[in-house]
Amino acid sequence: MGRCKTYHRKKCLFLFLFLLALLLILAGRLIYLMLFQNEHYSKLALDLHQRERQIKAARGIIYDRNGVKLASNSQVCTISVIHSQITEAEKVIDFLSEKLSLSKEEVKKKVEKVSSREKIKSNVKKEIADEIREAHLDGVKVDEDYKRYYPFGTLASKVLGFCGSDNQGIVGLEVTYEDILSGEPGKILTLTDYKGIEIENAAEERVEPIDGKSLYLSIDVNIQKYAEQASQKVMKQKEAIGVSMILLNPQNGEIYAMVDLPEYDLNDPFTLTEGSTLTATQDQLNQMWRNSCINDTYEPGSTFKIVTAAAALSEGVVSLTDQFSCPGFRIVEDRRIRCHKAGGHGTESFKEGVMNSCNPVFMDVGARLGASNTYQYWRKLGLFETTGVDVPGEAGSIMHKLENIKAVELATMSFGQSFQITPLQLLRAASAVVNGGRLVTPHFGIKAVDELTGKEEVFSYTEKNGAVSEETSNIMKEVLEAVVSEGTGKNAAIEGYRIGGKTATSQKLPRSEHKYISSFLGFAPADNPIIMGIVLIDEPTGIYYGGTIAAPVMKEVFENVLPYLGVKEEYVEKTEEN
Repeated sequence: MGRCKTYHRKKCLFLFLFLLALLLILAGRLIYLMLFQNEHYSKLALDLHQRERQIKAARGIIYDRNGVKLASNSQVCTISVIHSQITEAEKVIDFLSEKLSLSKEEVKKKVEKVSSREKIKSNVKKEIADEIREAHLDGVKVDEDYKRYYPFGTLASKVLGFCGSDNQGIVGLEVTYEDILSGEPGKILTLTDYKGIEIENAAEERVEPIDGKSLYLSIDVNIQKYAEQASQKVMKQKEAIGVSMILLNPQNGEIYAMVDLPEYDLNDPFTLTEGSTLTATQDQLNQMWRNSCINDTYEPGSTFKIVTAAAALSEGVVSLTDQFSCPGFRIVEDRRIRCHKAGGHGTESFKEGVMNSCNPVFMDVGARLGASNTYQYWRKLGLFETTGVDVPGEAGSIMHKLENIKAVELATMSFGQSFQITPLQLLRAASAVVNGGRLVTPHFGIKAVDELTGKEEVFSYTEKNGAVSEETSNIMKEVLEAVVSEGTGKNAAIEGYRIGGKTATSQKLPRSEHKYISSFLGFAPADNPIIMGIVLIDEPTGIYYGGTIAAPVMKEVFENVLPYLGVKEEYVEKTEEN
Protein backbone atom coordinates (compact mmCIF):
# COMPACT_ATOMS: atom_id res chain seq x y z
CA MET A 1 0.00 0.00 0.00
CA GLY A 2 2.82 2.44 0.93
CA ARG A 3 4.71 1.56 -2.24
CA CYS A 4 1.62 2.31 -4.34
CA LYS A 5 1.34 5.82 -2.86
CA THR A 6 5.03 6.50 -3.48
CA TYR A 7 4.67 5.35 -7.10
CA HIS A 8 1.73 7.72 -7.79
CA ARG A 9 3.56 10.58 -6.06
CA LYS A 10 6.49 10.13 -8.44
CA LYS A 11 4.19 10.07 -11.47
CA CYS A 12 2.52 13.29 -10.39
CA LEU A 13 5.88 14.93 -9.76
CA PHE A 14 7.12 13.89 -13.21
CA LEU A 15 3.93 15.19 -14.87
CA PHE A 16 4.18 18.46 -12.93
CA LEU A 17 7.81 18.96 -13.96
CA PHE A 18 7.00 18.12 -17.58
CA LEU A 19 4.12 20.62 -17.69
CA LEU A 20 6.27 23.24 -15.93
CA ALA A 21 9.06 22.77 -18.49
CA LEU A 22 6.54 22.99 -21.35
CA LEU A 23 5.09 26.16 -19.84
CA LEU A 24 8.54 27.70 -19.49
CA ILE A 25 9.37 26.82 -23.11
CA LEU A 26 6.12 28.36 -24.36
CA ALA A 27 6.64 31.43 -22.19
CA GLY A 28 10.20 31.77 -23.46
CA ARG A 29 9.03 31.42 -27.04
CA LEU A 30 6.33 34.03 -26.46
CA ILE A 31 8.82 36.44 -24.89
CA TYR A 32 11.20 35.86 -27.81
CA LEU A 33 8.49 36.56 -30.39
CA MET A 34 7.20 39.63 -28.55
CA LEU A 35 10.56 41.19 -27.79
CA PHE A 36 12.89 40.07 -30.57
CA GLN A 37 10.59 39.22 -33.51
CA ASN A 38 8.06 41.98 -32.97
CA GLU A 39 9.11 44.10 -35.97
CA HIS A 40 9.31 41.09 -38.30
CA TYR A 41 5.81 39.80 -37.58
CA SER A 42 4.34 43.30 -37.45
CA LYS A 43 5.70 43.86 -40.93
CA LEU A 44 4.22 40.56 -42.16
CA ALA A 45 0.85 41.49 -40.69
CA LEU A 46 1.02 44.93 -42.21
CA ASP A 47 1.95 43.50 -45.62
CA LEU A 48 -1.00 41.14 -45.36
CA HIS A 49 -3.42 43.98 -44.66
CA GLN A 50 -1.87 46.64 -46.87
CA ARG A 51 -2.75 47.12 -50.52
CA GLU A 52 -0.06 48.75 -52.64
CA ARG A 53 -0.75 51.17 -55.49
CA GLN A 54 2.11 52.49 -57.58
CA ILE A 55 2.67 56.21 -58.15
CA LYS A 56 4.34 56.83 -61.49
CA ALA A 57 7.43 59.03 -61.56
CA ALA A 58 7.45 61.88 -64.04
CA ARG A 59 9.81 61.07 -66.90
CA GLY A 60 12.75 63.44 -67.33
CA ILE A 61 12.35 66.32 -69.79
CA ILE A 62 14.45 66.30 -72.98
CA TYR A 63 15.83 69.70 -74.00
CA ASP A 64 17.73 70.92 -77.04
CA ARG A 65 21.10 72.65 -76.59
CA ASN A 66 19.37 75.98 -75.86
CA GLY A 67 16.89 74.67 -73.30
CA VAL A 68 13.92 74.26 -75.64
CA LYS A 69 11.70 71.31 -74.64
CA LEU A 70 11.74 68.46 -77.15
CA ALA A 71 9.93 65.93 -74.94
CA SER A 72 7.85 66.63 -71.84
CA ASN A 73 4.94 65.09 -69.94
CA SER A 74 1.20 65.66 -69.89
CA GLN A 75 -0.78 64.59 -66.84
CA VAL A 76 -3.11 61.66 -67.38
CA CYS A 77 -4.66 59.01 -65.11
CA THR A 78 -4.94 55.24 -64.88
CA ILE A 79 -8.35 53.74 -64.05
CA SER A 80 -8.46 50.37 -62.29
CA VAL A 81 -10.84 48.27 -60.18
CA ILE A 82 -10.48 46.14 -57.04
CA HIS A 83 -12.88 43.20 -57.30
CA SER A 84 -13.35 42.66 -53.57
CA GLN A 85 -14.42 46.28 -53.01
CA ILE A 86 -17.03 46.57 -55.78
CA THR A 87 -20.57 46.79 -54.38
CA GLU A 88 -22.50 47.80 -57.54
CA ALA A 89 -20.94 45.89 -60.40
CA GLU A 90 -23.51 46.77 -63.08
CA LYS A 91 -23.33 50.44 -62.26
CA VAL A 92 -19.52 50.35 -62.45
CA ILE A 93 -19.59 48.53 -65.81
CA ASP A 94 -22.10 50.93 -67.38
CA PHE A 95 -20.38 54.06 -66.07
CA LEU A 96 -16.81 53.08 -67.02
CA SER A 97 -17.73 51.80 -70.48
CA GLU A 98 -19.46 55.12 -71.23
CA LYS A 99 -16.75 57.41 -69.83
CA LEU A 100 -13.80 55.45 -71.22
CA SER A 101 -15.38 54.64 -74.62
CA LEU A 102 -14.94 50.91 -74.06
CA SER A 103 -17.36 48.08 -74.81
CA LYS A 104 -19.40 46.76 -71.88
CA GLU A 105 -18.10 43.26 -72.56
CA GLU A 106 -14.49 44.40 -72.19
CA VAL A 107 -15.16 46.29 -68.96
CA LYS A 108 -17.32 43.50 -67.53
CA LYS A 109 -14.59 40.93 -68.11
CA LYS A 110 -12.13 43.01 -66.08
CA VAL A 111 -14.60 44.00 -63.35
CA GLU A 112 -15.63 40.39 -62.71
CA LYS A 113 -12.06 39.09 -62.72
CA VAL A 114 -11.05 38.04 -59.20
CA SER A 115 -7.72 39.76 -58.71
CA SER A 116 -6.12 42.19 -56.28
CA ARG A 117 -6.21 44.95 -58.90
CA GLU A 118 -7.26 45.07 -62.55
CA LYS A 119 -6.33 47.94 -64.87
CA ILE A 120 -9.23 49.16 -67.01
CA LYS A 121 -7.48 51.87 -69.02
CA SER A 122 -4.34 54.00 -68.86
CA ASN A 123 -3.53 57.42 -70.36
CA VAL A 124 -7.01 58.72 -69.53
CA LYS A 125 -7.43 62.49 -69.81
CA LYS A 126 -7.51 64.25 -66.46
CA GLU A 127 -10.95 65.80 -67.08
CA ILE A 128 -12.52 62.37 -67.64
CA ALA A 129 -10.63 60.88 -64.69
CA ASP A 130 -11.94 63.67 -62.44
CA GLU A 131 -15.52 62.79 -63.47
CA ILE A 132 -14.89 59.13 -62.57
CA ARG A 133 -13.33 60.11 -59.23
CA GLU A 134 -16.27 62.37 -58.35
CA ALA A 135 -18.72 59.49 -59.00
CA HIS A 136 -17.40 57.80 -55.80
CA LEU A 137 -17.92 54.25 -57.07
CA ASP A 138 -16.79 51.58 -54.62
CA GLY A 139 -13.83 49.59 -55.91
CA VAL A 140 -12.92 52.07 -58.69
CA LYS A 141 -9.48 53.65 -58.33
CA VAL A 142 -8.11 56.69 -60.16
CA ASP A 143 -4.33 57.08 -60.02
CA GLU A 144 -2.26 59.94 -61.37
CA ASP A 145 0.00 59.07 -64.27
CA TYR A 146 2.04 60.75 -67.00
CA LYS A 147 2.03 60.49 -70.76
CA ARG A 148 4.95 61.52 -72.94
CA TYR A 149 4.26 64.60 -75.02
CA TYR A 150 6.36 65.95 -77.91
CA PRO A 151 5.71 69.67 -78.50
CA PHE A 152 7.08 69.66 -82.06
CA GLY A 153 5.29 66.51 -83.26
CA THR A 154 7.42 65.12 -86.08
CA LEU A 155 10.60 67.11 -85.39
CA ALA A 156 13.64 64.77 -85.16
CA SER A 157 11.25 61.86 -84.64
CA LYS A 158 13.72 59.18 -85.73
CA VAL A 159 16.29 60.52 -83.29
CA LEU A 160 14.15 61.15 -80.21
CA GLY A 161 12.03 58.02 -80.42
CA PHE A 162 8.97 57.63 -78.19
CA CYS A 163 7.52 55.82 -75.17
CA GLY A 164 4.92 53.09 -74.85
CA SER A 165 1.77 53.09 -72.71
CA ASP A 166 3.89 52.24 -69.66
CA ASN A 167 5.96 55.40 -70.27
CA GLN A 168 9.04 53.33 -71.04
CA GLY A 169 11.25 54.20 -74.03
CA ILE A 170 10.73 52.07 -77.14
CA VAL A 171 13.12 53.47 -79.78
CA GLY A 172 15.63 56.29 -80.24
CA LEU A 173 17.19 58.37 -77.49
CA GLU A 174 14.25 57.52 -75.22
CA VAL A 175 15.71 53.99 -75.07
CA THR A 176 19.39 54.94 -74.90
CA TYR A 177 18.87 57.19 -71.88
CA GLU A 178 16.09 55.14 -70.24
CA ASP A 179 17.94 54.81 -66.93
CA ILE A 180 18.44 58.58 -66.72
CA LEU A 181 14.94 59.60 -67.85
CA SER A 182 12.76 56.99 -66.13
CA GLY A 183 13.10 57.95 -62.43
CA GLU A 184 11.83 55.75 -59.58
CA PRO A 185 8.11 55.12 -58.95
CA GLY A 186 6.52 55.76 -55.56
CA LYS A 187 3.63 53.94 -53.89
CA ILE A 188 0.52 54.35 -51.76
CA LEU A 189 -0.09 51.73 -49.04
CA THR A 190 -3.73 51.40 -47.85
CA LEU A 191 -4.96 49.25 -44.92
CA THR A 192 -7.61 46.59 -45.69
CA ASP A 193 -9.54 44.01 -43.68
CA TYR A 194 -9.27 40.24 -44.12
CA LYS A 195 -11.55 40.42 -47.19
CA GLY A 196 -9.29 42.98 -48.88
CA ILE A 197 -11.76 45.85 -48.38
CA GLU A 198 -10.15 49.17 -47.52
CA ILE A 199 -10.70 50.32 -43.95
CA GLU A 200 -12.44 53.68 -43.83
CA ASN A 201 -10.60 56.59 -42.21
CA ALA A 202 -7.41 54.51 -41.94
CA ALA A 203 -4.27 56.49 -42.59
CA GLU A 204 -2.47 55.84 -45.90
CA GLU A 205 1.29 55.51 -46.15
CA ARG A 206 2.75 57.33 -49.16
CA VAL A 207 6.23 56.90 -50.62
CA GLU A 208 6.87 59.77 -53.03
CA PRO A 209 8.26 58.98 -56.51
CA ILE A 210 11.62 60.32 -57.69
CA ASP A 211 11.25 62.04 -61.05
CA GLY A 212 13.66 61.24 -63.88
CA LYS A 213 16.60 63.49 -64.67
CA SER A 214 16.44 65.98 -67.50
CA LEU A 215 18.48 65.29 -70.63
CA TYR A 216 20.15 68.04 -72.66
CA LEU A 217 20.96 67.29 -76.31
CA SER A 218 23.27 68.80 -78.92
CA ILE A 219 20.29 69.22 -81.26
CA ASP A 220 19.36 72.81 -82.03
CA VAL A 221 15.65 73.17 -82.78
CA ASN A 222 16.21 76.02 -85.23
CA ILE A 223 18.94 74.20 -87.17
CA GLN A 224 16.78 71.06 -87.20
CA LYS A 225 13.91 73.10 -88.66
CA TYR A 226 16.15 74.60 -91.35
CA ALA A 227 17.34 71.13 -92.30
CA GLU A 228 13.83 69.66 -92.37
CA GLN A 229 12.39 72.50 -94.45
CA ALA A 230 15.11 72.23 -97.10
CA SER A 231 14.77 68.42 -97.16
CA GLN A 232 10.99 68.53 -97.52
CA LYS A 233 11.28 71.05 -100.34
CA VAL A 234 13.67 68.96 -102.45
CA MET A 235 11.78 65.75 -101.68
CA LYS A 236 8.60 67.28 -103.09
CA GLN A 237 10.32 68.87 -106.09
CA LYS A 238 12.20 65.70 -107.09
CA GLU A 239 9.43 63.26 -106.04
CA ALA A 240 12.07 61.30 -104.12
CA ILE A 241 11.19 58.37 -101.88
CA GLY A 242 13.24 59.86 -99.05
CA VAL A 243 15.72 62.55 -98.06
CA SER A 244 18.29 62.32 -95.25
CA MET A 245 20.47 65.03 -93.77
CA ILE A 246 22.96 65.22 -90.91
CA LEU A 247 24.56 68.40 -89.59
CA LEU A 248 27.27 68.22 -86.95
CA ASN A 249 30.26 70.05 -85.51
CA PRO A 250 33.32 68.29 -87.01
CA GLN A 251 35.49 69.53 -84.15
CA ASN A 252 33.71 67.65 -81.36
CA GLY A 253 31.04 65.41 -82.93
CA GLU A 254 28.01 67.24 -81.54
CA ILE A 255 25.08 66.64 -83.89
CA TYR A 256 23.03 69.78 -84.54
CA ALA A 257 20.37 68.13 -86.69
CA MET A 258 19.43 64.79 -88.18
CA VAL A 259 16.60 64.44 -90.71
CA ASP A 260 15.27 61.28 -92.30
CA LEU A 261 12.17 61.91 -94.38
CA PRO A 262 9.46 60.93 -94.17
CA GLU A 263 9.35 61.54 -90.41
CA TYR A 264 6.42 60.36 -88.23
CA ASP A 265 4.30 61.94 -85.48
CA LEU A 266 5.84 61.19 -82.10
CA ASN A 267 2.48 61.81 -80.42
CA ASP A 268 0.85 59.20 -82.68
CA PRO A 269 3.70 56.78 -83.50
CA PHE A 270 1.52 53.80 -84.39
CA THR A 271 -0.20 55.50 -87.32
CA LEU A 272 1.53 55.18 -90.68
CA THR A 273 2.79 58.42 -92.18
CA GLU A 274 1.05 57.78 -95.50
CA GLY A 275 -2.30 58.34 -93.82
CA SER A 276 -3.50 54.77 -94.39
CA THR A 277 -6.64 53.80 -92.49
CA LEU A 278 -5.47 50.20 -92.37
CA THR A 279 -3.99 48.76 -89.20
CA ALA A 280 -0.22 48.96 -89.50
CA THR A 281 1.76 45.75 -89.35
CA GLN A 282 4.80 45.55 -87.10
CA ASP A 283 7.11 45.41 -90.13
CA GLN A 284 5.56 48.59 -91.53
CA LEU A 285 5.96 50.35 -88.19
CA ASN A 286 9.57 49.23 -87.82
CA GLN A 287 10.30 50.57 -91.30
CA MET A 288 8.62 53.88 -90.48
CA TRP A 289 10.64 54.25 -87.26
CA ARG A 290 13.90 53.27 -88.98
CA ASN A 291 16.61 55.94 -89.20
CA SER A 292 18.50 55.45 -92.47
CA CYS A 293 21.24 57.90 -91.40
CA ILE A 294 22.33 55.31 -88.84
CA ASN A 295 20.51 52.03 -89.46
CA ASP A 296 21.13 51.64 -93.22
CA THR A 297 24.26 51.37 -95.37
CA TYR A 298 24.77 52.54 -98.96
CA GLU A 299 27.48 52.95 -101.57
CA PRO A 300 28.66 56.54 -100.97
CA GLY A 301 29.99 57.21 -104.47
CA SER A 302 32.11 60.29 -105.14
CA THR A 303 31.78 61.89 -101.69
CA PHE A 304 34.08 59.07 -100.63
CA LYS A 305 36.83 60.50 -102.83
CA ILE A 306 37.55 62.72 -99.81
CA VAL A 307 38.85 59.62 -98.02
CA THR A 308 40.85 58.33 -101.01
CA ALA A 309 42.46 61.71 -101.59
CA ALA A 310 43.37 62.15 -97.91
CA ALA A 311 44.87 58.65 -97.72
CA ALA A 312 46.92 59.12 -100.91
CA LEU A 313 48.25 62.52 -99.81
CA SER A 314 49.09 61.18 -96.33
CA GLU A 315 50.94 58.20 -97.80
CA GLY A 316 52.79 60.45 -100.24
CA VAL A 317 51.80 58.54 -103.38
CA VAL A 318 50.40 61.68 -105.03
CA SER A 319 50.77 65.46 -104.91
CA LEU A 320 48.35 68.17 -105.98
CA THR A 321 50.41 68.92 -109.10
CA ASP A 322 50.77 65.33 -110.36
CA GLN A 323 49.44 65.06 -113.92
CA PHE A 324 46.85 62.53 -115.13
CA SER A 325 45.05 61.84 -118.38
CA CYS A 326 41.32 61.15 -118.61
CA PRO A 327 39.98 59.87 -121.96
CA GLY A 328 36.57 59.23 -120.35
CA PHE A 329 37.28 55.71 -119.09
CA ARG A 330 39.89 53.26 -117.78
CA ILE A 331 40.36 49.64 -118.80
CA VAL A 332 40.96 47.60 -115.65
CA GLU A 333 41.58 43.92 -116.39
CA ASP A 334 38.53 42.99 -118.46
CA ARG A 335 36.38 45.94 -117.31
CA ARG A 336 35.81 49.28 -118.98
CA ILE A 337 35.04 51.72 -116.15
CA ARG A 338 33.66 55.09 -117.25
CA CYS A 339 34.11 58.63 -116.03
CA HIS A 340 30.92 60.67 -115.55
CA LYS A 341 32.15 62.90 -118.42
CA ALA A 342 31.84 60.72 -121.51
CA GLY A 343 34.43 62.66 -123.54
CA GLY A 344 36.89 62.72 -120.67
CA HIS A 345 38.65 65.58 -118.93
CA GLY A 346 41.88 65.29 -120.87
CA THR A 347 45.09 66.18 -119.07
CA GLU A 348 44.56 67.40 -115.53
CA SER A 349 46.39 67.70 -112.21
CA PHE A 350 45.36 65.73 -109.16
CA LYS A 351 43.73 68.84 -107.69
CA GLU A 352 41.77 69.32 -110.88
CA GLY A 353 40.84 65.64 -110.80
CA VAL A 354 39.28 66.15 -107.35
CA MET A 355 37.53 69.32 -108.51
CA ASN A 356 36.19 67.50 -111.59
CA SER A 357 35.34 64.34 -109.59
CA CYS A 358 37.20 62.35 -112.24
CA ASN A 359 36.97 58.56 -111.79
CA PRO A 360 40.04 57.64 -113.92
CA VAL A 361 42.25 59.91 -111.78
CA PHE A 362 41.04 58.20 -108.60
CA MET A 363 41.45 54.74 -110.11
CA ASP A 364 45.11 55.59 -110.85
CA VAL A 365 45.59 56.98 -107.33
CA GLY A 366 43.91 53.93 -105.79
CA ALA A 367 46.29 51.65 -107.67
CA ARG A 368 49.27 53.66 -106.38
CA LEU A 369 47.96 53.43 -102.81
CA GLY A 370 47.29 49.69 -102.94
CA ALA A 371 44.76 47.57 -101.06
CA SER A 372 46.77 47.20 -97.86
CA ASN A 373 47.45 50.94 -97.44
CA THR A 374 43.86 51.72 -98.44
CA TYR A 375 42.51 49.61 -95.60
CA GLN A 376 45.10 51.01 -93.19
CA TYR A 377 43.74 54.53 -93.67
CA TRP A 378 40.14 53.36 -93.69
CA ARG A 379 40.73 51.86 -90.26
CA LYS A 380 42.29 55.10 -89.02
CA LEU A 381 39.22 56.96 -90.25
CA GLY A 382 36.86 54.62 -88.39
CA LEU A 383 35.30 52.91 -91.40
CA PHE A 384 35.66 49.40 -90.00
CA GLU A 385 33.79 50.23 -86.81
CA THR A 386 30.50 51.81 -85.83
CA THR A 387 30.69 55.48 -84.90
CA GLY A 388 29.47 54.95 -81.33
CA VAL A 389 26.58 57.38 -81.77
CA ASP A 390 24.14 57.28 -78.84
CA VAL A 391 21.14 56.08 -80.89
CA PRO A 392 20.38 52.33 -80.87
CA GLY A 393 20.58 50.07 -83.90
CA GLU A 394 23.64 51.51 -85.65
CA ALA A 395 24.70 49.45 -88.69
CA GLY A 396 28.28 48.51 -89.50
CA SER A 397 30.11 48.77 -92.80
CA ILE A 398 30.14 46.02 -95.46
CA MET A 399 33.64 45.58 -96.87
CA HIS A 400 35.65 43.22 -99.07
CA LYS A 401 38.06 40.91 -97.34
CA LEU A 402 41.56 42.21 -97.97
CA GLU A 403 42.64 39.03 -99.74
CA ASN A 404 39.70 39.33 -102.16
CA ILE A 405 40.59 42.83 -103.37
CA LYS A 406 41.90 42.64 -106.93
CA ALA A 407 42.48 45.41 -109.48
CA VAL A 408 38.81 45.91 -110.34
CA GLU A 409 37.70 46.04 -106.70
CA LEU A 410 40.51 48.47 -105.85
CA ALA A 411 39.55 50.70 -108.79
CA THR A 412 35.86 50.90 -107.85
CA MET A 413 36.60 51.31 -104.14
CA SER A 414 38.71 54.39 -104.92
CA PHE A 415 35.63 56.32 -106.05
CA GLY A 416 33.15 54.94 -103.51
CA GLN A 417 31.65 51.81 -105.05
CA SER A 418 31.56 48.06 -104.27
CA PHE A 419 31.36 48.52 -100.47
CA GLN A 420 28.79 50.04 -98.12
CA ILE A 421 28.90 52.37 -95.12
CA THR A 422 26.37 54.53 -93.27
CA PRO A 423 26.05 58.27 -93.95
CA LEU A 424 27.20 58.95 -90.39
CA GLN A 425 30.35 56.84 -90.85
CA LEU A 426 31.26 58.91 -93.91
CA LEU A 427 30.58 62.17 -92.09
CA ARG A 428 32.75 61.08 -89.18
CA ALA A 429 35.63 60.16 -91.49
CA ALA A 430 35.30 63.45 -93.39
CA SER A 431 35.28 65.34 -90.07
CA ALA A 432 38.66 63.83 -89.22
CA VAL A 433 40.00 64.83 -92.65
CA VAL A 434 39.20 68.52 -92.09
CA ASN A 435 39.67 68.90 -88.31
CA GLY A 436 43.38 68.05 -88.23
CA GLY A 437 43.07 64.27 -88.02
CA ARG A 438 40.98 63.78 -84.86
CA LEU A 439 38.44 60.95 -85.07
CA VAL A 440 35.54 62.20 -82.93
CA THR A 441 32.46 60.36 -81.69
CA PRO A 442 29.20 61.72 -83.15
CA HIS A 443 26.66 62.18 -80.36
CA PHE A 444 23.47 63.84 -79.16
CA GLY A 445 23.67 63.61 -75.37
CA ILE A 446 25.47 66.49 -73.64
CA LYS A 447 24.45 66.24 -69.98
CA ALA A 448 21.87 64.97 -67.49
CA VAL A 449 20.53 67.31 -64.80
CA ASP A 450 18.75 66.44 -61.55
CA GLU A 451 16.16 69.22 -61.39
CA LEU A 452 15.66 68.71 -57.65
CA THR A 453 19.29 69.05 -56.59
CA GLY A 454 20.71 70.86 -59.62
CA LYS A 455 23.47 68.27 -59.90
CA GLU A 456 24.80 67.81 -63.44
CA GLU A 457 26.38 64.81 -65.13
CA VAL A 458 28.31 65.93 -68.22
CA PHE A 459 28.87 63.16 -70.75
CA SER A 460 32.29 62.50 -72.30
CA TYR A 461 33.12 60.77 -75.58
CA THR A 462 36.23 59.13 -76.97
CA GLU A 463 38.47 60.85 -79.48
CA LYS A 464 41.41 59.38 -81.40
CA ASN A 465 44.26 61.39 -82.88
CA GLY A 466 46.34 60.75 -85.98
CA ALA A 467 43.73 59.71 -88.54
CA VAL A 468 45.54 62.00 -91.03
CA SER A 469 48.32 64.53 -90.54
CA GLU A 470 47.71 68.24 -89.88
CA GLU A 471 49.42 68.97 -93.22
CA THR A 472 47.13 66.63 -95.12
CA SER A 473 44.12 68.13 -93.37
CA ASN A 474 45.08 71.65 -94.45
CA ILE A 475 45.64 70.54 -98.05
CA MET A 476 42.28 68.75 -98.15
CA LYS A 477 40.43 71.83 -96.85
CA GLU A 478 42.02 73.86 -99.64
CA VAL A 479 41.16 71.29 -102.32
CA LEU A 480 37.58 70.79 -101.15
CA GLU A 481 37.04 74.55 -101.06
CA ALA A 482 38.13 74.62 -104.70
CA VAL A 483 35.55 71.91 -105.49
CA VAL A 484 32.83 74.35 -104.43
CA SER A 485 34.34 77.54 -105.78
CA GLU A 486 35.41 76.14 -109.18
CA GLY A 487 34.45 72.47 -109.52
CA THR A 488 31.41 70.17 -109.44
CA GLY A 489 30.13 71.64 -106.17
CA LYS A 490 29.74 75.23 -107.37
CA ASN A 491 25.97 75.09 -106.77
CA ALA A 492 26.76 75.06 -103.05
CA ALA A 493 28.79 78.28 -103.18
CA ILE A 494 27.56 81.20 -101.05
CA GLU A 495 28.85 84.69 -101.66
CA GLY A 496 30.82 85.95 -98.68
CA TYR A 497 31.40 82.48 -97.17
CA ARG A 498 34.15 79.92 -97.64
CA ILE A 499 32.48 76.57 -98.33
CA GLY A 500 34.17 73.23 -98.89
CA GLY A 501 32.54 70.04 -100.09
CA LYS A 502 32.15 67.13 -102.48
CA THR A 503 29.34 65.93 -104.71
CA ALA A 504 28.23 62.36 -105.46
CA THR A 505 25.81 60.46 -107.64
CA SER A 506 25.80 56.84 -106.54
CA GLN A 507 23.92 54.08 -108.29
CA LYS A 508 21.78 51.78 -106.14
CA LEU A 509 21.83 48.01 -106.37
CA PRO A 510 20.84 46.27 -108.56
CA ARG A 511 22.42 48.63 -111.11
CA SER A 512 20.13 47.33 -113.85
CA GLU A 513 17.25 49.31 -112.30
CA HIS A 514 19.09 52.63 -112.85
CA LYS A 515 18.09 54.14 -109.50
CA TYR A 516 20.33 56.70 -107.82
CA ILE A 517 21.15 58.47 -104.58
CA SER A 518 22.23 62.08 -105.13
CA SER A 519 24.33 63.53 -102.33
CA PHE A 520 26.52 66.39 -101.24
CA LEU A 521 28.89 66.66 -98.29
CA GLY A 522 29.83 70.21 -97.28
CA PHE A 523 31.47 72.16 -94.47
CA ALA A 524 32.07 75.78 -93.46
CA PRO A 525 34.02 77.92 -92.95
CA ALA A 526 36.43 75.98 -95.17
CA ASP A 527 39.57 77.04 -93.31
CA ASN A 528 38.23 76.27 -89.81
CA PRO A 529 34.93 74.37 -90.07
CA ILE A 530 32.39 74.52 -87.26
CA ILE A 531 29.63 72.78 -89.20
CA MET A 532 29.65 69.87 -91.63
CA GLY A 533 26.67 68.30 -93.29
CA ILE A 534 25.63 65.60 -95.69
CA VAL A 535 22.38 65.41 -97.64
CA LEU A 536 21.17 62.32 -99.53
CA ILE A 537 18.24 62.35 -101.97
CA ASP A 538 16.93 58.83 -102.54
CA GLU A 539 15.67 58.01 -106.05
CA PRO A 540 15.02 61.52 -107.38
CA THR A 541 13.06 61.76 -110.62
CA GLY A 542 14.46 63.55 -113.66
CA ILE A 543 17.95 65.01 -113.22
CA TYR A 544 19.74 63.09 -110.47
CA TYR A 545 23.30 64.48 -110.36
CA GLY A 546 24.47 65.39 -106.86
CA GLY A 547 26.08 68.64 -107.98
CA THR A 548 22.85 69.73 -109.62
CA ILE A 549 20.19 68.83 -107.03
CA ALA A 550 21.93 67.99 -103.70
CA ALA A 551 24.49 70.83 -103.55
CA PRO A 552 21.78 73.55 -103.69
CA VAL A 553 20.00 71.94 -100.73
CA MET A 554 23.09 72.28 -98.55
CA LYS A 555 23.56 75.82 -99.85
CA GLU A 556 20.03 76.70 -98.67
CA VAL A 557 20.72 75.22 -95.24
CA PHE A 558 24.09 76.95 -94.84
CA GLU A 559 22.60 80.29 -95.90
CA ASN A 560 20.37 80.08 -92.83
CA VAL A 561 22.64 78.25 -90.40
CA LEU A 562 25.94 80.12 -90.84
CA PRO A 563 24.56 83.54 -89.81
CA TYR A 564 22.63 81.82 -87.01
CA LEU A 565 25.90 80.33 -85.71
CA GLY A 566 27.53 83.75 -85.85
CA VAL A 567 29.79 83.09 -88.85
CA LYS A 568 30.48 86.45 -90.48
CA GLU A 569 30.67 87.00 -94.19
CA GLU A 570 34.05 87.63 -95.76
CA TYR A 571 34.46 89.82 -98.83
CA VAL A 572 37.61 90.33 -100.84
CA GLU A 573 37.87 93.76 -102.34
CA LYS A 574 38.25 93.66 -106.10
CA THR A 575 40.77 96.01 -107.71
CA GLU A 576 39.95 97.63 -111.00
CA GLU A 577 42.02 96.41 -113.93
CA ASN A 578 43.48 98.99 -116.34
